[in-house]
Amino acid sequence: MEAPKTLVDAIKFFADPDRALQFFAAYRWPNGAECPFCAAKEPMFLATRRIWKCRKCRKQFSAKMGTIFNESPIGLDKWMTAAWLIANCKNGVSSYEIARDLGVTQKTAWFMLQRLRTVLQDNPGTKLSGEVEVDESFIGGKARNMHTSKRKARMAEGHKGKTIAFGMIERGGKVRTAVVDRRRKRDLQSQIRHNVQVGSAIFSDELLSYEGLSEDYTHAVINHAVEYVRETSTRTRWKISGVW
Repeated sequence: MEAPKTLVDAIKFFADPDRALQFFAAYRWPNGAECPFCAAKEPMFLATRRIWKCRKCRKQFSAKMGTIFNESPIGLDKWMTAAWLIANCKNGVSSYEIARDLGVTQKTAWFMLQRLRTVLQDNPGTKLSGEVEVDESFIGGKARNMHTSKRKARMAEGHKGKTIAFGMIERGGKVRTAVVDRRRKRDLQSQIRHNVQVGSAIFSDELLSYEGLSEDYTHAVINHAVEYVRETSTRTRWKISGVW
């Protein structure tokens, strides 16, 4: 069953509780429903109650059982639409947006958002691998947006008082971020070695703090004075500066 392409399509598509259940069940059990108690195949489907009954152990179960939706009174029509929103909004989605789009309270939307974010979390025990781009950025108020009385003082301070965010992104995969105290070699490289598998390809700018990575990684450097974007052999573009 093909997933909806737009929010309007998603709301219409999942408005039908039977279709929402069919969609979710197909993803949970791609080879057909099975009993969560005894793993028996081909249970009976009780259409009037939208649940299954095992032919072997005779126990009843719903598609929600054993998932983040278990024991939730919220229907799959709203759960599936909320999941679609989170998966398709590249800049993220707030509980207020979900509440407006689904017609639920902000408290309910917050509850849904937390459960969905929990299941989407990456396993911190796994490391990034393959081709990994790294970069650091200063986060804080811009001097030009400040009051005149504070603008000159902030411009004189430069990066002082700002938070340093360090990001690592696996091309076509996962992202890891961290807050570091300084841009020194030991601060940045300790994060890289903790989060990136040895032998991977590291792409960075010319900051001297990245020197020495070639001992354990394939380290490529891009000169921002010449270019910001480079074509790779796989015809994919990558951009380091300004991502985080």
